[in-house]
Amino acid sequence: MARVVVVAQCKDQGKWEAGFKTHRELFKTYGISEPVSYGMGEANHVVACFETNDLATFMKAMDSPETKAAMESDGLVMDSVSVFVLDKELSV
Repeated sequence: MARVVVVAQCKDQGKWEAGFKTHRELFKTYGISEPVSYGMGEANHVVACFETNDLATFMKAMDSPETKAAMESDGLVMDSVSVFVLDKELSV
């Protein structure tokens, strides 16, 4: 299982959240198996955390024209989008 975090800035958090919630069918193409966790922070920053059984499928879907169109429609600032694969762990 791989965890992937996507961080970006949006123009309007309300618009982003409303749009994000409509992408259930798109997210199914990502190979995810768990609910998507997401949140919003200061300066219109948003974050989503995905868990996938197939990282290659996930990354391919993230790079798809459908995903890019969804992000633009939701009002993301496209050059602010960052994708992080959480592939390290620290025991405490």
